[in-house]
Amino acid sequence: MGETFRSLRHYNYRLWALGALISNIGTWMQRTAQDWIVLTQLTHESATAVGIVMSLQFGPQLLLLPFTGLAADRMNRRKLLLVTQASMGALALALGLLTLAGVVSLWHVYLLAFLLGCVTAFDAPARQTFVGELVGEEDLANAVALNSTSFHSARMIGPAIAGVLLGAVGSGWVFLINAASFGAVLYSLSALRIGELHAQMRAARDDPGGFLQGLRYVWRRRDLVTVMWMMFLVSTFGFNFQLFIPTMSVVAFRGGSEQYGALASVMAAGSVAGALFAARQKRPRLYVLLVSSALFGVGSLAAAIAPNAWVFGATLVFAGVFAQIYLTTTNSLVQLSTQQAMRGRVMALLLAIVLGCTPLGAPVVGWVADAFGPRWSVAVAAASGFATVLVGIRYLMRYGRRHLRWLARAQSQSADATQPSIRSSERN
Repeated sequence: MGETFRSLRHYNYRLWALGALISNIGTWMQRTAQDWIVLTQLTHESATAVGIVMSLQFGPQLLLLPFTGLAADRMNRRKLLLVTQASMGALALALGLLTLAGVVSLWHVYLLAFLLGCVTAFDAPARQTFVGELVGEEDLANAVALNSTSFHSARMIGPAIAGVLLGAVGSGWVFLINAASFGAVLYSLSALRIGELHAQMRAARDDPGGFLQGLRYVWRRRDLVTVMWMMFLVSTFGFNFQLFIPTMSVVAFRGGSEQYGALASVMAAGSVAGALFAARQKRPRLYVLLVSSALFGVGSLAAAIAPNAWVFGATLVFAGVFAQIYLTTTNSLVQLSTQQAMRGRVMALLLAIVLGCTPLGAPVVGWVADAFGPRWSVAVAAASGFATVLVGIRYLMRYGRRHLRWLARAQSQSADATQPSIRSSERN
């Protein structure tokens, strides 16, 4: 097995990855169809409405932050994921039935997006940290990168399929297909070999610190604080692709559903390439964040001035490569530099920024697109990439040597915490 795909040596990870790929294809089909009906059927090309949907879908990451990371640290993650994945499938089924019945309204989409966001808030930190149980610490960074490869491969396939199906059978059937796709990941979770899972140290149920203890842990680590600030900037104002792509496609280039699906897919092609590059890294490094965020800014700036959809698609590939390298490297860096018993809470905080801060910027970026045109909204993304570089450079100038000591000490503590068996935690 090549170095890039070394995590696939683990049976449990292979099974999980296959189920997740099928489910992710359905998820991206739904995201494409949902944005399409909001933009073209339920409103008159309102980028603001798309931004509100994004806010409702990702906002609960912030609202529920005191509970989601703690749940991932204390609960059995496999069983938690069974509940969250089944709930997400049920919400997709509800949206599909409403749409096929011809009664779907904008408030239905708002409500279901909010409920999906609540479920996802618990699902995301459990899913991210569960990877360590599938492959262990040695292959964790590689597994995180391959997860991203799978996710964005689905992002490349799903929107293209959705673009065809939107014109052929309508959005309702797209939502129902997504609901059915959750069966794959539910099967993979049920069929895992429990005895082959790698133990992770859990937070004690009677630990009084809870969420506040996680905040204190991050606050004492200036490296983690800096990474969180960098992610805040680029997530809030840079990673609003769900808004950039449909508004540029529909408003700037006057394209139909097929063009929209194609543009979403080429963006994902760049993300897959970026994730595969990240999978080859033995250990994540901070300098990779600086380089990738700078080049993401360059790609976004080029996208903002693209003269047509073809050039815009090419710039999306470029931006997608470095956006994904940035995201994957951040994920691996935070997990590997965090003690296992704190990992769920720290990852919940990171994911709250990645997913939950997008809603803070989405209405603003949507307003910029409505008021000044979609090109200016993409320019905001470029500015966020450059600002992120400045934050990272400032940190290295002040804490460069101390950063290496923090990282080495945290990774040593994480390695010492590894236990030989998962069976005791599986009973909890």
